[in-house]
Amino acid sequence: MTGIDGLTGAALATVDGLRVWVGDRVLVDGVSLRVRPGRVTALVGPSGSGKTTTALALLGAYPEGARVSGTVTLAGSAGAAGSAGPLVGHVPQHPGAVLNPARRVGGLLGDLARIHGGGPEAVRKALRGAELSDVQGLLRRFPHQLSGGQQQRVVLAQALLTGARVIVADEPTTGQDPDTTRRLAALLGRLTARGVGLLLLSHDLALVRELADEVVLLADGRAVRTGPPSEVLRAPLPAPPRVRPPAPPASASPVRLDVTGLTARHPGGAVVLREVGLTLRAGECLALVGRSGSGKTTLGRCLAGLHPRHEGTVRLDGEPLPRSVRRRGRRGLAAVQYVFQDARAAFADHRPVLDQVARAAVRLRGLTPAEAAAEAAELLAGLGLDPGKAARPPGGLSGGELQRAALARALIVRPAVLVCDEITSGLDARTRAAILADLADRRDRAGLALLFISHDPAAVDTLADRVVTLADGRLRPAAPAHPTG
Repeated sequence: MTGIDGLTGAALATVDGLRVWVGDRVLVDGVSLRVRPGRVTALVGPSGSGKTTTALALLGAYPEGARVSGTVTLAGSAGAAGSAGPLVGHVPQHPGAVLNPARRVGGLLGDLARIHGGGPEAVRKALRGAELSDVQGLLRRFPHQLSGGQQQRVVLAQALLTGARVIVADEPTTGQDPDTTRRLAALLGRLTARGVGLLLLSHDLALVRELADEVVLLADGRAVRTGPPSEVLRAPLPAPPRVRPPAPPASASPVRLDVTGLTARHPGGAVVLREVGLTLRAGECLALVGRSGSGKTTLGRCLAGLHPRHEGTVRLDGEPLPRSVRRRGRRGLAAVQYVFQDARAAFADHRPVLDQVARAAVRLRGLTPAEAAAEAAELLAGLGLDPGKAARPPGGLSGGELQRAALARALIVRPAVLVCDEITSGLDARTRAAILADLADRRDRAGLALLFISHDPAAVDTLADRVVTLADGRLRPAAPAHPTG
């Protein structure tokens, strides 16, 4: 194949002997890789193994205070690591974080097009290249009015507008339903067929097997294996063990949460949820599934008081909950906790993660700072986050590590109801299984009620007692997660 730079197989981006360290912590230790036109190089490995740090080297982006050695070569121009240019586009794991919430999509893309010498037609072409439909309607929307999949494609369109010939895609299928995942994989395949070089970071090994030409397996910042997927990913995909017998909770269990007539709207007035009703019992996990953009996150946010633009009633142990967290007292705030899919956006940038977890126990349980810090450290360690990492600010943790910290911050206040929004989607298989087992234990021993929002069928099958599907803003009837025949 002849790449878009006119060279057959010539690398568009080369990383040689990359080493990145902050203080005495080595984040990446001697990693090398190539991104070639029309080819897919995949970075895989556990959370915290150095995948994102390695990939962002192509953009010249490093953690604050980092020291770097090695070289990054882009489109034939060699230089010290960090000499990136406009060649590289980036689609982050949580694309909403890089879209200005106060700007409509048309304004965001229009400004970018003008910077690169284009106009309205260039914007429309980029959106079509990212395979977004209803272009005119989409240009009028704000980022929060887009589903996660649409946000991702808008960010991809931004990269296409810059003329990027290398795309760094960080967990592009995180939080996507199976149909959206298939369409995204097909889109990435078509982009590489046109000569784009793709650096793919993913825990989705099925996606890696489908797309990748070369795989680099990282562990503790080092490349421990490099080669084609058939060699590097020799082991079969791990299946999480079922963590409780496939039996529904006893009907005698008290109703923790009772929702009736819930109708929710976006700020512009568009209806997202229509007359939703559900019940959630103590010691029960109710899985909420549905396509991207169906309103699952909005429903979870309504229950936690984070989306007050709704009508209807949410009752906790029979008592109505105020619509907004601003009107919920300490008990109401602690009782219903929400774990965000985008864990990084849920933490303040410059405070140690351990302190932020502990502060929740000080505010909502009345613990002393010393008591809260000790309990937070123990809880984080139980979720697989060692004290050294927990003492860092959020920028010093991987996405998967932050997701565990976000779960710890919710659990430390001892909630009655926990809303989990795609919390396993950015985790490696071993960590995902450990988190599911921990949640199952808390559900069974302490009677924790779980609303589990997920596109991961294996995780749903592992944890859920009942499954409900959200489509067009309405719930379909619940069904047992493990039918007996």
